[in-house]
Amino acid sequence: MGKTLDRRTLLRGTGVAMSIPLLEAMIPVGRAATRKSKPIKRFVCLSNNYGVYQKAFFPDPTQTGKTYDIPETLQALKKHREDFTVFQNLDHGFTGGHQGVPVLLSGVRPVLAHNYAEGNMSLDQKLAEHHGAATRFSSLTLGCRERNLLSFTRTGVQVPSIDLRAAYRAMFLEDSAEKKASSAENFKRHSSILDVVKDQAKSLNKELGKQDQEKLEEYFDSVRTLEKKIVQQEPWINRPKPKADIPEPNPGNGTAEQLKATIEIIALALQTDSTRAITLSSGFANGDFGLNGGYHGFSHHGERPDPVAALKKIEGYQIQMMSYLIDLLKAQEDPINGGTLFDHTSILYGCGMAAGTHQTKNLPLVLAGGGFKHGEHKVYPDHDSNRVPAANLLLSILQNSGLEIDRFGSSTGALSDLESKA
Repeated sequence: MGKTLDRRTLLRGTGVAMSIPLLEAMIPVGRAATRKSKPIKRFVCLSNNYGVYQKAFFPDPTQTGKTYDIPETLQALKKHREDFTVFQNLDHGFTGGHQGVPVLLSGVRPVLAHNYAEGNMSLDQKLAEHHGAATRFSSLTLGCRERNLLSFTRTGVQVPSIDLRAAYRAMFLEDSAEKKASSAENFKRHSSILDVVKDQAKSLNKELGKQDQEKLEEYFDSVRTLEKKIVQQEPWINRPKPKADIPEPNPGNGTAEQLKATIEIIALALQTDSTRAITLSSGFANGDFGLNGGYHGFSHHGERPDPVAALKKIEGYQIQMMSYLIDLLKAQEDPINGGTLFDHTSILYGCGMAAGTHQTKNLPLVLAGGGFKHGEHKVYPDHDSNRVPAANLLLSILQNSGLEIDRFGSSTGALSDLESKA
């Protein structure tokens, strides 16, 4: 019987108190087989910044379970009816209009982050920590026309988004020998600087009052996060990148064509196991679909026919692209788990603002894939006294992804009626 490696041995050996990826040698022999049998899960969030036109998005609230009529905006998902779930009356329990957009994947407003153990950390970044250095990129944050406001680290730092071409080059184009050498040198330099800063900060900590010590601890958290990022990324510098079977995309212009190309890149990123956590915010380019005007302006429709028709076209196309991603993932064999990529990928469509009227109640949420039992329209209580937090859905996704946690953000527990397949 092989000896189990003590995780703390490595921590002492590095001289740095930081988390490292769980290695097979650290798993007790009796548990190793169980761990290996668990499938590797992936996550994709497709969002916009303005919510939806709710009358065309949500099914009739009296039609629950499997017997519901698919509404106009969701028609593109009809062929995948048994593979997605529509949720009604889930939200994060506060008002605030556009301030709700960055809260979608955490359930925690940034100003209240100090009240939570993991701050306003977003679901994708929680998964990024979980998967660690298993992939070249711990997460991928994309923006198509709109700014991606969804992703926040444990320390509350917003993860910047990259455009389609930059994502393609980072995943599939080999860096020059000079750039690889420069990257390796930068990692070493940053590590040395962090060591010095950390030692100085520790000495300073002894001279500070309690409030300043708490602030300094937040700083330590940022340093540890950066240390972890360096440890995870450095081994990938000289590993060959996968080859893409599609050409490098044109620069982004925010059109429907670019959104489709972005969906194809997302599918390719999952197929090559370049990352396992992806977020995308998509907008609308003036002139698309023959429409003249701004997406934000359309969202303040006031029930006027023309803006409402415009919203239906824009949001219907976003759902069409969700359906297209499902098609692409169903067509690809999962190289790690067997079955298809879709079997082990959760795709969440939603927004932290429910509608362009700055409403944050009853968020538009549709979940597909991931190994859940789907095919239903789930309607929850619509009264504040017995409201079900949308963060409960986030927790369910995390638990389904293999995280052994019972709380996330503002959750009160996982959704008991959202079951995973056996």
